[in-house]
Amino acid sequence: MTPQQTRQRKPGRARRAIIAGAVALTLSAGGATAWALDRFVVQHVEIADVSAYEASQAGSSAGSSAGTSTSASTGTAAGTASGSGGIAVTTDTSYVSDSSNINISTVTTGSGDTTVAYYVADVVLDDATTLQSAFANDSFGENITETTSAIAGANNAVFAVNGDYYGFRDTGIVIRNGVVFRDEGARQGLAFYRNGTVKVYDEATTTAGQLVAEGVWNTLSFGPSLLDNGEVASGIEDVEVDTNFGNHSIQGEQPRTAVGIIDENHLVFVVVDGRSPGYSAGVTMTGLAEIMQGLGATTAYNIDGGGSSTMYFNGELVNDPLGENKERGTSDILYIAQ
Repeated sequence: MTPQQTRQRKPGRARRAIIAGAVALTLSAGGATAWALDRFVVQHVEIADVSAYEASQAGSSAGSSAGTSTSASTGTAAGTASGSGGIAVTTDTSYVSDSSNINISTVTTGSGDTTVAYYVADVVLDDATTLQSAFANDSFGENITETTSAIAGANNAVFAVNGDYYGFRDTGIVIRNGVVFRDEGARQGLAFYRNGTVKVYDEATTTAGQLVAEGVWNTLSFGPSLLDNGEVASGIEDVEVDTNFGNHSIQGEQPRTAVGIIDENHLVFVVVDGRSPGYSAGVTMTGLAEIMQGLGATTAYNIDGGGSSTMYFNGELVNDPLGENKERGTSDILYIAQ
C-alpha cells in the first residue's frame, strides 16, 4: 500500500483517516458511504486472541504438515539468553544465536534528489519455523493496526519487518505459523515451507488446507513476484494488488519492503525508504527487483510498502519511514524472536 502519511496521529488511525476522507468525497451519501466506512475503516475482529487460537490449532496443523556505498557499524557485542536456551550475541547490526544469524547493513546510492537509502537484513535460520508472524493487537480481522515496533515488542522480537497488510483486504490465502486464517485465493502469493524452501504460487490454483498439508508454515498475499529464476520478472510495473477502494496502484518510485530467497533457510529482507528527496526518493518495482538480484536472491517478492515499510532490530527502528522517523500502523509482521 502506498498512501501518504498524515501529520501527528496515532499510527493505527492514519491510513483509516485518509481512506475515510477519500470515501466521503468520492462516494455518494447514504448507504454507500456507510458501507465503505464499515469496510475500510471500522475494525472487524474475527479472532480476538490469536495466540490462544494458534495454540489450539497447533496439534492438527503440525500433524498435517509435511556503484554503491555500504555501511555497517560493528557496535559492542552483548550476550543474552536466546529463546531456544543458548546464548545470543548482539551488536548494533548483528544477532547470532543457535537458531538464527542476522546481519543488518545500510546502503546508499545516487546523490541529491535521486539519493536512495535502503536497509538489508541477511538472515540465516537453523529451522524455517524460526521465522514467525504476528498480528496487530494479537487479533485477526480487518482494519486492525499497530506499528511494526509495537507488534515486535509484544512478541519479544529481535528482528521484524512489516507484513502484507492482510487486514486492508478480505481476499488472499493467509497462513501464519502453520495455522489457516483465510482461504480466499485471489493473487500471486508467497509460501514459506517448514523445510526451508520458499515458493511463489498462484492462490487461485490451490487451497489453504492443501498448502498446510504440503508443509507451508507462512504465506504472504501481496506481490508481485520480482524475480523469475534470478532474472527480473516481466510486467511488474503494471501490477495492481487491490481492486477495491483505496490506493491500489504500486507503480512509480515508492518506499518498498521485499523478501528474497538466496538458498534454503537463507533469506534477505530489504526495506527502501522513499518520498523524501535528498534522503531517499524510493524505487520503482524494477529497481527493487534489481536490488534483490544484486543481493543474490533467485526468488523475491514485494510486500506492503509506502509508509508501512519498516525494519526493526533489537528494540529500535532501523530505517526512517518517509524521512520522518514515524511509523504507520500495519496489520502484521514477520519476525524472529530473541
